[in-house]
Amino acid sequence: MKSFFSDCFNVSPELIRRYGALNISLINDLPLFIDPFLLFHSEKHEYQELHESIIKYIVFLKDKSINDSINQALLIDWFTFPEVEENWLGFSVKGNKGRGPGQKFANSLHKNLKTVFRDFGSEEIYENSHLEKMCLIKDGIGRDNISDFTTNLIKDFLARYTQTFAERYLSSEQVRKVPLNKAYFNYETQNWVTKRYKLPFINNAHILLVPLDLLTKDESWINRNDLIYSCEEVARASSNEVILAQFNQYIARKVAEVEKTLPSNITKAKRKKIVEDAIETFPEIIDEYIDSKSKDGDKAVAIAKERIDEVIDKSLNN
Repeated sequence: MKSFFSDCFNVSPELIRRYGALNISLINDLPLFIDPFLLFHSEKHEYQELHESIIKYIVFLKDKSINDSINQALLIDWFTFPEVEENWLGFSVKGNKGRGPGQKFANSLHKNLKTVFRDFGSEEIYENSHLEKMCLIKDGIGRDNISDFTTNLIKDFLARYTQTFAERYLSSEQVRKVPLNKAYFNYETQNWVTKRYKLPFINNAHILLVPLDLLTKDESWINRNDLIYSCEEVARASSNEVILAQFNQYIARKVAEVEKTLPSNITKAKRKKIVEDAIETFPEIIDEYIDSKSKDGDKAVAIAKERIDEVIDKSLNN
C-alpha cells in the first residue's frame, strides 16, 4: 500500500530529503509541528523574513485590538484559521483532519493583545518579538495551535516551496493549479487574499511540503510548561533586581498563605497555580524567559533535528 509522498508520486525519498523537505505520510498525520522559533534562529535570510512577517501581522492584530472595536466577523477573519490539512502534520491518528486555531485561540489572543501584551513588537529586553509569547499566559493553547497559526501565516512560502519542487521533479499529470484561501494578507485592503499555485495533486486534494529545518516533535522551544518550570530560575538570573524581588516575594507570600491551611507540604498542583498567578501578575518575567531561551537557540535546532530523525526512522520501519 502506498503511504508516503515518495511512493504516491514516484520520486525517491533521498531526492525529497536533498530538497530539504519532509517525506510526508498520506495515510495519517505525522506527530511533527512547525516551530516559529526555528524561523527566528535560522541563518537563512528568507526564514528570518518570514518570522518578521509573522510579527508584523500580530502587531497589526494588536493595534486593531487596542484602537478599534472589532466585530465578530472581523474577529473570525483576522484571528481564526483552519488547520492546514495539506501538510499532514499534527495529532490525527487516521487521516489529516484537525480543528486549527479556532474561537478559543482567537479570544485569548485578542484579550491578551489588549492587556498584558500591549507592548508586543516594542519590547526592550530583547531585539525580536515572538509569536509564542501569546500563549504563555493561559493554558489550552499548545504546540498544535502555534504550529497551525504559524503555518497559516507562512502559507504563501510553503506553497511556493512546494510549487518549485513540483515544477522540477513531477510530471504535469501529477500537478494541478489550485486556489489557496488566505494565502497572504493585504495590509492596504486589510483582508486575506486567495492565490493559485501549481501543487502536487492526488485523491482530489493538493499537498504542501514542509522544510525539515522548520519542524520539531516536542513542544515549541518557547512554551508555557517550560516557562512555569523554569521561571524562578530565570528570575534569579535576571539583571532586573526589582522583578526578581517582586516575583520571588509574591511566590513566597502565597506559599506561606497556603501552608497555613495545609497540614502537610504544599502540593505540586498548588505550587503550580501560585507560579501561574505570579506570571500573570508580573508578565515582565515572560520577556526575561524568552530572552534566556533565545540565547540558547542552537540547542533548540539540535534537539529538533534529533527528534525529527527519530520520527522519520520510526515511520519508515513501521
